[in-house]
Amino acid sequence: MEMVVDSAGIKQLAVATARKLGAGDVRVAPAFDDRESRRRMREAFSRGDLAGWGYGDDYARRATSPRRLLRDARAVICIAVPYAVTVPQQGAPLRGRVSNYAWSPDYHLRVRALLAAVARVIDEAAGAPVTAIACDTRPLAERALAARSGLGWVGKHTNLISSALGSFVFLGEVVTTLELPVDAPLRKTCGACARCVDACPTRALRGDYTIDANRCISDLTQRTDSIPRDMRPMLGDWVWGCDICQTVCPPTRRAGEVGSPRDAPLDAQFARPSLVALLQLRSGDFKRRYRRTAMGWRGAAVLRRNAAVALGNALDRSAVGPLIESLTCDPHRMVRGHAAWALGRIGSPKALQALQERCAIESEKEVLAEIRAALEPFNCVDA
Repeated sequence: MEMVVDSAGIKQLAVATARKLGAGDVRVAPAFDDRESRRRMREAFSRGDLAGWGYGDDYARRATSPRRLLRDARAVICIAVPYAVTVPQQGAPLRGRVSNYAWSPDYHLRVRALLAAVARVIDEAAGAPVTAIACDTRPLAERALAARSGLGWVGKHTNLISSALGSFVFLGEVVTTLELPVDAPLRKTCGACARCVDACPTRALRGDYTIDANRCISDLTQRTDSIPRDMRPMLGDWVWGCDICQTVCPPTRRAGEVGSPRDAPLDAQFARPSLVALLQLRSGDFKRRYRRTAMGWRGAAVLRRNAAVALGNALDRSAVGPLIESLTCDPHRMVRGHAAWALGRIGSPKALQALQERCAIESEKEVLAEIRAALEPFNCVDA
């Protein structure tokens, strides 16, 4: 293969293309087999930190070897796209919160388009196909690669932190068989800072740069089964994701609003959705409204379940009516069960009466268990 442009020139073309399309920083890492990251992944899997995601040794092997993605890979172009913009204020009561990565059009589409454009420039300059791209959905230890490239360092909240951009960055990679000039990693850590650890409501962060994702609000709001009862009060009003550990991070606070207008909420309801409206969301409306965002991959029932939990945490009796409707009419037993929990949290006479009435006729064991658990503190389980 005869290259049209030399490797240094190709790197410059790739960087220029990425920056033109919205990248905040671009660095290059060597594409070697990363045994240290593999060891850390395996330790995390052994601890059960990511039990809900089904990862195992095979994933660890693939994610830490870029040559599993592209044979003969020699370099990885690591790209960071910033997305921090102004967070909308709460406004009206009974509103939920959505993580800022998910309230705009699905970032996967935008970042993949950027990566594809960079890959095309490289292939054209090389005179042959020499690239493969990855953006979150393919096995690749992107935070470890980004740290190796010098984009930033992995913080105690386990997100990549860029000195200039903070941690609100989307990551993407272009793997290539070309021997491109590589960049040096940063010699930086979080030091004694533990603000993210202290701020985490669920104590998911251990302070040693590891996380128990089973306790992470972001993971809890995305799981497809029941949220453990002891975790529900800690979710507060979050209905998708969580930004707390990042918003208190000093480098992220210093970076400020480094995103672009395309990172703003599609409308106010995407950032601060009405909890009652979300509780009543049906599949057709979900597809029309949410499939264009990063919330679109889990389905309407997950958002309705999360809305039920947030309404229970709001302790507002005006939510009792909609929660009773959910308890009696929602087609998904998981949602009905979480509505029962929320009614028990509120504990008004009307809520308890509805729980007792439903307890007498509910046929689903999962929902019945939730109803009885909700009634137990009031000593009226068998009433």
